[in-house]
Amino acid sequence: MTYEQVASISQVAALLFFIALFVGVLVYAFWPGNKKRFEEAAKLPLEQDPEPKNEKDD
Repeated sequence: MTYEQVASISQVAALLFFIALFVGVLVYAFWPGNKKRFEEAAKLPLEQDPEPKNEKDD
């Protein structure tokens, strides 16, 4: 087996691995059960920060 054959096989294997990983991420992101979690996470930047605790008053 030559270097070119090994390189070609590893490139195809890596491509298939990354395609499978990408499809897995898409399935996770669009799974109906995760909708509520993602909607809550999307609202986080719009919420106000809690008042900072003043340590001198303790």
